[in-house]
Amino acid sequence: MIQKLQRRFALSRQGAVDLIKGCIACVVQDISFMFPVGLLYFLVIDMMNGGVTGSRVVFYVAGTLVCLCFIFIATWFQYNATYLATYVESGVRRISLAEQLRKIPLSFFGKKDLADLTNSIMSDCATLETAFSHYVPALAGSLISTALIGLSLFAYDWRMALAAVWVLPIAFTITFFSARIQEYFNRKSVEANVDLENGVQECIESLQDLKANNAEKRYLEGLDKKIDYVEKRHIITELGTAIFVVSSTLILKFGIATVALVGSVLLVRGEIDIPLFFMFLLVASRLYTPLEGALQNLAAIISTRTNIERMNEILDHPIQTGSRQLTNEGYDIVFDHVAFSYNTGETVLKDVSFTAKQGEVTALVGPSGGGKTTVSRLAARFWDINRGKITVGGMDISKIEPEALLSLYSIVFQDVTLFNNTIMENIRIGRKNATDEEVIEAARLANCEEFAAKLPNGYNSMIGENGCELSGGERQRISIARAFLKNAPIILLDEATSSLDVENETLIQTALSRLIKDKTVLVIAHRMRTVSGADKVVVLADGVVAEQGEPKELMNTGKIYPHIVKLQTISKDWGI
Repeated sequence: MIQKLQRRFALSRQGAVDLIKGCIACVVQDISFMFPVGLLYFLVIDMMNGGVTGSRVVFYVAGTLVCLCFIFIATWFQYNATYLATYVESGVRRISLAEQLRKIPLSFFGKKDLADLTNSIMSDCATLETAFSHYVPALAGSLISTALIGLSLFAYDWRMALAAVWVLPIAFTITFFSARIQEYFNRKSVEANVDLENGVQECIESLQDLKANNAEKRYLEGLDKKIDYVEKRHIITELGTAIFVVSSTLILKFGIATVALVGSVLLVRGEIDIPLFFMFLLVASRLYTPLEGALQNLAAIISTRTNIERMNEILDHPIQTGSRQLTNEGYDIVFDHVAFSYNTGETVLKDVSFTAKQGEVTALVGPSGGGKTTVSRLAARFWDINRGKITVGGMDISKIEPEALLSLYSIVFQDVTLFNNTIMENIRIGRKNATDEEVIEAARLANCEEFAAKLPNGYNSMIGENGCELSGGERQRISIARAFLKNAPIILLDEATSSLDVENETLIQTALSRLIKDKTVLVIAHRMRTVSGADKVVVLADGVVAEQGEPKELMNTGKIYPHIVKLQTISKDWGI
């Protein structure tokens, strides 16, 4: 049962246990609210039989106090078992989603955008938090307590009991049959929300380009349409839910009428007495009140299926696993007949074989779309290959846990990601336990001293969101400083100097030459100035290794490499 709850509601094991406790607590609370009804029933009987004597007064006073205490304890237990437990589970759920995303291959993120994933972690979790604190336990409590109370009514008079409960299966059947329609409405609402969030995020990120191309007004008009569509979808969803919920609650109202009608007939015939008639009317009025809310809760629970499916898509996605024990001997990277394609079906690599030796710089060159960046990502197991084998020092990387494997790599991406923190802390990401002196030394090697000295607080200056206070070259130098600080035996450079001017590029390459001693270096570069200093060049074209060898050798024997060098030589002389 616990496993079914975990699967159905995307819960942890403790969350499923807490949900059961919450349902039990709601049952106890709902039953506790019926105790005053029983006390009132006996009071009416006493009053009809001559009044309330002294001993009976004590009984009713004590009974009232006991009822109040029981209701207080039941409510306290219910609050802790539902609300507090749900808030804890909400935090656990968000953390588990984040942990799962950390272990999922990067190929998954090619199918998802940031707004969609953010919506799953924030909005979907918030929706389920409300469902498990307000809806699910209350619904279960209403159903179970109603069943118990309904069965007890049959013990008094089956005809009156039947008059009271006949509306229940009809009301719930209407709501259950509406499940598919409500799921459809809710799915459309979620899709509209995600589309709007994508539009808002894209607008903020590309505002500079929109303004530069006088496209801001046109884009905002499209965004307005998305906002209107979200509003329309939510209205349709609420209306679709309301139709079924209102119909169900309307059916419930007939229960009181049938109790009154059947009770009146039986009372006239003398088959029941007034106290019993009064009791059934009183119980019926209390019986339907929580059920009206339960029906609304049922509709809300049905609508959460879309949110749960989106979360389960993340939680069920295969993760990258492996041993944390590194068994490599040296740091040669070997690609052995590697093939790879994205989930879209696009084949990027068909048959790639080469060796990047330790102590050498291996440059990946070739036309755009040839697979250079993909090769570097596969070397670090950001994705898993479809065929072939990749080894580091003879160790099959597909059998190594990704975080353990990445301890061997220092990576400088073409697109730098910085955090809204100081220069010091952004560099320290390369090695969290590094001292300030070690961070500053890494920054000096990456030529960060020049721009850091100009900032008000030097290395302790805040650089804004994603380093917006810095230039492209300054941001890239911070990324390079991280690689210096980590000082890993394997270095992956993806256009590491593309945003630097000639002077800074020379300084960085001088620093890199010190860093890469006795290390395995895999560099993606389009500038032949960078490639000319490499020990080996691997030319990738159409998903295969078209040529490989030393730069000078390829200039004499190759076809693609000399052509690339020639084109760059021509473009260097181009001017306006």
